[in-house]
Amino acid sequence: MKRSIKTPIAFSLFVVLSLWLAATAPAGTTLFSFNAGNELFEVPDFEIPVAGAGWLIFSLLGLATAASWFLALKRKKTPLWVTGLFAFAFVQQLLVLIFVGEMFPVTTTLQGSLALAVPLIFGSLAGVLSERVGVINIAIEGQLLAGAFASAMVTSITHSLTAGLIAAAIAGSLIAGILAVFAIKYVVDQIIVGVVVNVLVIGLTSFLYSTVMTRDLVALNQPERFDQIDIPLLSQIPILGPLLFSQTLIVYLMYIAVAVVYVALFKTRWGLRVRAVGEYPKAADTVGIKVYRTRYMSVMLGGALAGIGGAFFTLGAVGSFSKEMTAGAGYIALAALIFGRWNPIYATLAALMFGFAQNLQSVLSIIGSDVPSQFLLMLPYALTVVAVAGLVGKVTGPAATGKAYIKS
Repeated sequence: MKRSIKTPIAFSLFVVLSLWLAATAPAGTTLFSFNAGNELFEVPDFEIPVAGAGWLIFSLLGLATAASWFLALKRKKTPLWVTGLFAFAFVQQLLVLIFVGEMFPVTTTLQGSLALAVPLIFGSLAGVLSERVGVINIAIEGQLLAGAFASAMVTSITHSLTAGLIAAAIAGSLIAGILAVFAIKYVVDQIIVGVVVNVLVIGLTSFLYSTVMTRDLVALNQPERFDQIDIPLLSQIPILGPLLFSQTLIVYLMYIAVAVVYVALFKTRWGLRVRAVGEYPKAADTVGIKVYRTRYMSVMLGGALAGIGGAFFTLGAVGSFSKEMTAGAGYIALAALIFGRWNPIYATLAALMFGFAQNLQSVLSIIGSDVPSQFLLMLPYALTVVAVAGLVGKVTGPAATGKAYIKS
């Protein structure tokens, strides 16, 4: 096995940064609060000394780095869980330092992070289904935006949240279908098609908003929103209860979607065919797998999921549609997909990381922190670049992704 020292090098760079943070840490403490109300019992708040926590975390990161170097010299890979714990510890050091002298509301921050991550997770699942079958899905942004628009209008007209959710799924699937037709049938460059589709949807929804919706905002752009559903007992578990089990229907659908996509891709015959088409379509065709049909089906199914993710903006969060309200969420979902190595579970975790960074920016602005919020917002993107560069392991998509298949 070829020796790779990229991971220990990356660990070493972060250890140097951790050392600097520990050495320059100010005196003081950070208060961590875990209670959001309505829990079965309260978790006591506790204070963490900034300097002490900095040196402790630096020591732990140093041990992990030494272990990574040892494994590299033995021609072994650093386990992914070690990389995950390393990243978690480093983030904790940053949080303790950033919130020195302030209170860090753990549960409410995580709740906000999950809310911001919901459309990203749906979008990343759409990307997984599309790219696992060999089609690059740059059009996630357009699928999210189409779902947001359709759900707002249909729900406003019909006064049915179910109809709005179905309309969002259909709208997202139709946009994905446009991508699929040009990429699969007409063999147009998939990245170019994706960008064009995004621009098309932005223009179309903006036009319809200005010419149709604004004529009667009450009748056409004032949809009902899903109520919060508290699961008995589970919703009262400290920290996890308010975070996971006191959510809207769309969030619960997201949990199901992540599990179903993972099982379908890696535990079923259909998933095996999808992955075969995404890796080597010619071989798949040879054994009788219908390559074109499999690609169309997977891309459009992903579009339906992205459409539901778009519905979260209007039916779960904001409560109305506005121009370009997705604000680049589709591209963030694409970054989460890459960081998550085209795996539904890892992509979900990456999307949660992006949501946490976005929400932390808001929390910092509220407390008036001196730390530039833009630094925290760019951190997940920097980590994505690190991942794509291979510093935390090889990150490559399916072999046939972006390559048109022409049946001979």
